Amino acid sequence: MSRVWTVIHVAAHLGACAHDEASHGPIARADRESSRPVLLQVGRELRREAREVGVSPHQVSLLVAIKYQPGIGVRELAAREKISAPAMSNHVDRLERDGLVHRRPSDTDKRRVGLTLTTEGSRVLRRVRSRRTAWLATRLRGLTEQQLAAIDAAIEPLSEIL
Repeated sequence: MSRVWTVIHVAAHLGACAHDEASHGPIARADRESSRPVLLQVGRELRREAREVGVSPHQVSLLVAIKYQPGIGVRELAAREKISAPAMSNHVDRLERDGLVHRRPSDTDKRRVGLTLTTEGSRVLRRVRSRRTAWLATRLRGLTEQQLAAIDAAIEPLSEIL
């Protein structure tokens, strides 16, 4: 994975990670306290890029999940996102109304409906990715080789906590 996309992936997920400070000790707590504001700000900026395309960060998350698991059901998606099935159904209704996803009956189980991205849903994800990549690449270009090496060194341990 490229440096830009690795940073985007890590930043997007770290904002949602909660940790029990008591189990990590004072050094880890200090590291988290100094990195947390930066990681949260990067996450906010990346979420802002999604909004510029006209979708919420939560909608992007759902579209990505559907992209990588075409045919996923509403209940499965709700469990993955840790929300109730009725709440997820409302989210999917909006995505469908906006022309971003299709509900497709299962070929094997007529009671089951799977979700797939529409052409427009795929286009929206490409635009979000493009905007996020451009935002981050612009900022990374302004860093020195030492700073880039420090980011590269941090990627693996940060990725491990996701």
